[in-house]
Amino acid sequence: MIILDTSAVTALARSHKTLNTLAGNMARTPGGHLVVPALCLMQAEAVDEGASRRVLLFSSVVVDDLDTVAAVTVGTMVRDGYGGPDTCHALYCALPRPDFLGGSILLTAEEDAYPPGMATVGIDSPGMLGFS
Repeated sequence: MIILDTSAVTALARSHKTLNTLAGNMARTPGGHLVVPALCLMQAEAVDEGASRRVLLFSSVVVDDLDTVAAVTVGTMVRDGYGGPDTCHALYCALPRPDFLGGSILLTAEEDAYPPGMATVGIDSPGMLGFS
């Protein structure tokens, strides 16, 4: 599963070339999608009016809702110092789930915001799409 945190959502909304290419490629991939945690979408919209609308235009983008279990877990993570609500929702989305047992990749412009051991990839990393 590929997850976009707030920094990646904001970059996608601002036409980041690599993320736009990735979103287009995922739209052409059967079952391919980019997961945007609801709190990351909310935070991106809070700092960039219209960001959520621009990101949701991509057919490959799906929003991970903040259901009851997620809200409690994210709240606990915030309280325990793992970051703000949006960062913790991105972390929550990257955890193993019954509906997705593979490894998750968290795309971000702020790799240092996440604890060691998280599979983060910088949105400006050379070769992010598998080629240089």
